Amino acid sequence: MTYPLALLSIFFLLFVLWAFIVYVRARRRNRLLETLRTMPFPQEWRRYLEWTVHYPHLEEDQRRSIERAVLRFVYTKPFSGVGLEVTEEMKVVIAFYACMIVRHRPESYDYPTLGGIIIYADGFLVDEYHEHGGIVSEQRAVLDGQSSHDTVVLAWPDVEAEAYHPSEYNVVIHEFAHLLDFEDGLTDGVPLLPRESAPKWEHVMAREFKHLAAAADHGHLSEKHQLLGTYAATDMAEFFAVASERYFMQPDAFEQHYPELYSLFSAYYG
Repeated sequence: MTYPLALLSIFFLLFVLWAFIVYVRARRRNRLLETLRTMPFPQEWRRYLEWTVHYPHLEEDQRRSIERAVLRFVYTKPFSGVGLEVTEEMKVVIAFYACMIVRHRPESYDYPTLGGIIIYADGFLVDEYHEHGGIVSEQRAVLDGQSSHDTVVLAWPDVEAEAYHPSEYNVVIHEFAHLLDFEDGLTDGVPLLPRESAPKWEHVMAREFKHLAAAADHGHLSEKHQLLGTYAATDMAEFFAVASERYFMQPDAFEQHYPELYSLFSAYYG
């Protein structure tokens, strides 16, 4: 056998092996999803959800739909802990808020780019870089959440406090909003939208961000701008994530101060 032919044979065998692995994984996933469609929702899990701020206010059909989504999320997304043992309560509460904000999407939707969730026992340290006026500065910060296109990192104490007690904040909604923002390949405050909706979204978001950023720079935040706060003025991605929090956590105030944004978010989040 000549060298080129031998090399071609090796590549062919590797391709066959890869295709077989993909096939086996797909079969396993399909069997799991089929099982989950008829699996009863654990009563203990439902008790966790009944303690949350939002679940008790959902209609019965919405509850059952989200419970199906929570089952799929918990059984198909890997969770890992840092400084703690991941419990069913942690998985269920995180899954609930991740699924709640996309409940209008098709049943099969499951954050396709998400590869895993990491849960910390407390806030975690990261190095942050900021540029202002051409000057780049570095500082260490303690965060309660962080996300990339395939991983969400959360501090459980913050998740727990915000899930079970009324608050303007919700770190799960915030970080999963970043995942939605990245669905078009960019974290720019513009998620994947119908073509006809994108121009108005971009115009309204840019206008409101500009007004907030100017108010933050001058240190004079009106009641309207205080609703979102200075962190939302960091960039368009954070503006979208923070506004998503307020849309779900303080809908009345958000609608009062940002009626156009509220309308756009209502159409997007359903």
